[in-house]
Amino acid sequence: MLSRIVSALQLFLAIALLSAAGVQAASPTVKQPQVDTPKRVLFVGNSYMYYNDSLHNHVNRIASAADPTLKGIQYKSATVGGAPLWHHNIVHLTTPGNLGIKQPFELVIMQGNSTDAMSDAPRARFRESVIAFNEVITKQGGKVALYMTPAHVKPSKEARPDMTDKTAEMYVSAGNEIGALVIPTGLAFAEAYRQRPDIKLHHDFDGSHPTLIGTYLAACTVYASVYGKSPVGNSYDYYGRISKDDAAFLQKVADETVKKFFGR
Repeated sequence: MLSRIVSALQLFLAIALLSAAGVQAASPTVKQPQVDTPKRVLFVGNSYMYYNDSLHNHVNRIASAADPTLKGIQYKSATVGGAPLWHHNIVHLTTPGNLGIKQPFELVIMQGNSTDAMSDAPRARFRESVIAFNEVITKQGGKVALYMTPAHVKPSKEARPDMTDKTAEMYVSAGNEIGALVIPTGLAFAEAYRQRPDIKLHHDFDGSHPTLIGTYLAACTVYASVYGKSPVGNSYDYYGRISKDDAAFLQKVADETVKKFFGR
């Protein structure tokens, strides 16, 4: 009984934090996909990407389900647990052949540490890394997209009422500076919690990492942002592991969030 009460209190605090943060962000200057139907895509990040069978696999399956004629998709994921962006060797990762793909990546989706926006030094290091990595990627003919991380919720000690807003502002600012697409995953999480306070997008043991449906929401948001198409009605449900109701709801939230964020 006590554990149930504690869980209920944690959930209430989590929703209160996200509701207080709101779902507004600075306006992105890049509002449309910069690569038409990208097939060679690299995801660079940390455990937020590799949890739950890896974000890149889910996005790949959503894209394939949306267009069964789409062939030759080559997705790769390079992740380091707990890593900020600067921990990655972007030159090695994007050099053709090093990850088994002979041609340069068309799109590189990058994220930083989930707490970078909450203090000055990590925020500055994130910006510096984005600028430097963008130079490497664009020289090879590729484009950059930035993956806006979701805010923490309780019981995470890092959860703050302004975490969604600060994280969104950091990613939009960096994205606008280099002319990159920003994927509003954090805003989609906040919107899903606003519409359905009972949904569990974070693991309750840490309030930081995504549950399976959290990763699914993220994948729908990535797909809608990068491919410029709605995920609503997509048949992919992780082989029956995600309920039809949850899939439909998360697809709708991703679609609404992306359209509002980009003004599409």
